[in-house]
Amino acid sequence: MKPLNIGMVGYGLMGRAHTNAFRQANQFFSLGHRPVLKAVCGRDGKKAKAFAKNWGYESVETDWKALVARPDIDLIDIAATNNVHAEIALAAAKAGKMVLCEKPLGMSPSESLKMVNAVEKAGVANMVWYNYRRAPAVTMAKQLIEEGKLGKIFHYRAKFLQDWTISADVPQGGAGTWRLDASVSGSGVTGDLLAHCIDTAMWLNGGIESVTGMTETFVKKRKNALTGKKQEVLIDDASAFLARFNNGSLATFEATRYARGHKALYTFEVNGEHASLAWDLHDLHRLEWFDHRDEGNVRGWRSIHLSESEHPYIEHWWIPGVQIGFEHTFTHQVADFIAGLDSGEPARPNFRDGLATDYVTDAVLKSAKTGRWTKVKQA
Repeated sequence: MKPLNIGMVGYGLMGRAHTNAFRQANQFFSLGHRPVLKAVCGRDGKKAKAFAKNWGYESVETDWKALVARPDIDLIDIAATNNVHAEIALAAAKAGKMVLCEKPLGMSPSESLKMVNAVEKAGVANMVWYNYRRAPAVTMAKQLIEEGKLGKIFHYRAKFLQDWTISADVPQGGAGTWRLDASVSGSGVTGDLLAHCIDTAMWLNGGIESVTGMTETFVKKRKNALTGKKQEVLIDDASAFLARFNNGSLATFEATRYARGHKALYTFEVNGEHASLAWDLHDLHRLEWFDHRDEGNVRGWRSIHLSESEHPYIEHWWIPGVQIGFEHTFTHQVADFIAGLDSGEPARPNFRDGLATDYVTDAVLKSAKTGRWTKVKQA
């Protein structure tokens, strides 16, 4: 196997998830490249060293520019805050590095477009971490739709609900709550939670033509965790929108951080002329399925437990009947990315796919301001 030297930017939740995936991929998948944890980069040198020691990185950097400049790094993985995605990606592409990036791609579509142009001009492999595509049940949903099992699609509905920002005492800014600071995150739940829903939806059901949305910020001012001063909250706490897909189907999307009792309720359902399917992150190893063509006396919703070798990805793991979880979606993404390097057929979602999602979220935010249906720009 050829070594694939990884330079990780960030050591938070996603830094851990990505690193675990790099460590696990070759243990379970037969691949032509082997990830080598060469260096991790973070502004806090002490925390970066602790992360490196715990996860097995060979070295530490505190300046991402130094990481990008290193000749022993093949791939830059951006698991840092949204406001630095573009700058790092542009530099990495210019240096000829492969680039993986957390979602959303950029702080704005114009920024994301620059990132797309950079990686395409440089000809470097690239991917956005929309990991939910790689849940076996979601991948199977894709297969069933492509096989025509649902027939013509009429409806798509998705929601992503959390409740962690209900208290007005939760600050904005800083390491734990940067997602509430628009200058760092770009937007609120639209670019954070709904972005996942949108990427999955367009992967399963094709492009989105137009949207009409609404957003709300329930707590108007919060203390800044870094300055201690109260300031206006500029991100959206809740977002909902209607959409028309290019194939004529209709959709509803909802995301909020104000749904008491929900920590990460992500669900979607697709209704077609012959059948319907549904998925729930809380039960991510199952796909709910209804087929109207079944005999009437046994027709009804069934729950398919994805744990057989013929199900997507499952043959690489344990014995039939034993389920896998959230962390495996990242491992699948690494495995598919490396398989794409081996075959020359790049894995997706690539940066252009990420741009397509950013165009939708941007249209939703514009519609929420104007109160009008808004056309979605095509990537």
